[in-house]
Amino acid sequence: MYKLLRNPGHMELAMFAGIDPQSEGLARAKRLGIPTSYEGITAILDNPDIRIVFDATSAKAHVRHAKMLREAGKIAIDLTPAARGPYVVPPVNLGAHLDKDNVNLITCGGQATIPLVYAVRRVVPVQYAEIVSTVASRSAGPGTRQNIDEFTFTTAHGLEAIGGAERGKAIIILNPAEPPIIMRNTVYVIPAIEEYDEAAIVASVDQMVAEVQQYVPGYRLKDAPVFDRRRTPWGERTVMAMLLEVEGAGDFLPPYAGNLDIMTAAAWRVGELFAQHLLGIRQEVAA
Repeated sequence: MYKLLRNPGHMELAMFAGIDPQSEGLARAKRLGIPTSYEGITAILDNPDIRIVFDATSAKAHVRHAKMLREAGKIAIDLTPAARGPYVVPPVNLGAHLDKDNVNLITCGGQATIPLVYAVRRVVPVQYAEIVSTVASRSAGPGTRQNIDEFTFTTAHGLEAIGGAERGKAIIILNPAEPPIIMRNTVYVIPAIEEYDEAAIVASVDQMVAEVQQYVPGYRLKDAPVFDRRRTPWGERTVMAMLLEVEGAGDFLPPYAGNLDIMTAAAWRVGELFAQHLLGIRQEVAA
């Protein structure tokens, strides 16, 4: 809601819908003069003017919602791990899916790390990619905790299907530290060949970081990528390591909740490009 209000672009926020009449979100929306409903998806389906729907419920709920939204002729941007539509990471492959009626934003870990794996893949084939996402325990709500298995599977599959790794692995850590830490991600990549241009990889990664920062300003590498020779299951290989932080914009959620901020920021970016596509506005989008 706050992303749309502060970055309206080619979208207008038509409704905020939930199922709890006493929810804080509905109360905030009402105070801002936004049409609201506690009848959930029913109110959205009954509104013919709504074309784009952001579903931030749960994987189980979206499985049901996806069919209903499709039949109503609406585009669903799925922030759950349900994956009823193709995986989308805005600076990587959105252009290939602007004709779809349902796209999936994978996970916060996927949105943060897949761009980096893909940036490496643009230069050299990737045999293996492993990511470790550490988020503040206080930023992991019931939905995240209920979908941990889906998080790891979906993120790992995204590293392969979008990032281009032959094999991917994902790990999530909920850190209970006080004060809460911001989202931190460690990305390990093993190239599939031994000879490649390290400088070209670093340049590709830097370019990708700049692209993500256009919609997630708090997205940043802690240091330059590190190339380290070590033993691996595939023998002595060079392993590339990248340390990434994501600090939230503080629109509504606290800045340490970068894991939630990157999802809502990516959702806004995807919605904006869908809106431009529906309006016939030409755009340069990664395919």
